[in-house]
Amino acid sequence: MSQIRKVRGFQDIFGEDAEKYRYVVDTARDVFQKYNFSEIILPFVEDVSLFVRSVGEQTDIVQKEMYVFEDRGGRKIALRPEGTASAVRAYIEEKMFAKGGYQKLFYEGAMFRYERPQAGRYRQFHQIGAEIFGVDTPLADAELIKMVSEILNRLNIEVRLEINTLGKFEDRKKYIDALKKYLKDFEKDLCEDCKKRIEKNPLRVLDCKVDNCRKITDKAPVLIEYLSEESLERFEKLKKYLDNLGIRYNFNPKLVRGLDYYTDTVFEFITDKIGAQGTVAAGGRYDELVKQLGGPDTPALGFAAGIERLMLLVEKTPSKEPLVVVLPIVSEYNIEALRVAEKLRSSGVKTELLLKEGSLKSKMKLANKIDAKFVVFISENPELKFMETGEQEVFSCIDDLIEVLVEKTKV
Repeated sequence: MSQIRKVRGFQDIFGEDAEKYRYVVDTARDVFQKYNFSEIILPFVEDVSLFVRSVGEQTDIVQKEMYVFEDRGGRKIALRPEGTASAVRAYIEEKMFAKGGYQKLFYEGAMFRYERPQAGRYRQFHQIGAEIFGVDTPLADAELIKMVSEILNRLNIEVRLEINTLGKFEDRKKYIDALKKYLKDFEKDLCEDCKKRIEKNPLRVLDCKVDNCRKITDKAPVLIEYLSEESLERFEKLKKYLDNLGIRYNFNPKLVRGLDYYTDTVFEFITDKIGAQGTVAAGGRYDELVKQLGGPDTPALGFAAGIERLMLLVEKTPSKEPLVVVLPIVSEYNIEALRVAEKLRSSGVKTELLLKEGSLKSKMKLANKIDAKFVVFISENPELKFMETGEQEVFSCIDDLIEVLVEKTKV
């Protein structure tokens, strides 16, 4: 029979990669909790209309990338392509707004987009993210950016921060009309995707990576010139707060993000170390989305970061806890070996009970292969072997041996 292989664009995460995954998630989780965010565990599937109404019908995600299917009840559902829309749906459906509307949530888990697989980008990928509901001050924007910066700093990932303001929807409409007019003069020189975007989603032309499109948009009208005084003042306050927090940033007037729901602040943390798709964390404000999805008028903002991309940039994980292997010399000592292994574990020692059949030589080869630092031989007189030096020490009392190991295995 032929071997069954994983579906293209999906992956098994194991070994060192699994350690990096857990390190990224645990680091982010610790920062989230210090900023007083509460965890939400979101469903993997949602009604497809949630993403059409929030992300935007003309976005690449909805047009090209969503996994959409009918369930057995004939309902049209989608595997979630991002987390914000689901968090907003939960905020409304679970009536989290009932206690003053203020809520801070974080999440972690798999997302799904039918994209061309490449480094750090898969069809099933994983994100960490956070959302803040019920606060409209740019101080919250600055604090969110600071929190993301803190996560990246703890992971020792070097990035640059780019920020922009998109203003309110009514401001953007005036700008889009001017942008369309400008782009139509250069339509024949745009890439095929951008030709389609002129009418459907012209802001995405600004984000195109094709050289000719970039040259054309370099001289396009600038969004910030069409914004209200309120949005401009808000953006100036944000920059002032970031300056006071010591956070360096670049103003990028072409930064628009790929989702329709953003208003005012948008930001991206970018690296040059993983190719053209260098954004590792991004987000912004979406003050209209809760109301748009049927909830009360609620200002909100959030961010998400791709875990696989962060893993590519993590060079070093914390030191591993030393492993102790407990090895009965003969099967008559199996019960005693089990008892010793459990006693070590209850003392906080990482322990492997090695009951594999075979010669002592083959068992020691296995202990070496799984990177054991110490081996405890269980016999009439328990013996401890230090794998790095090859030294061995015999103990008359197993409790004395355990006491030595507890001290030696402290990280």
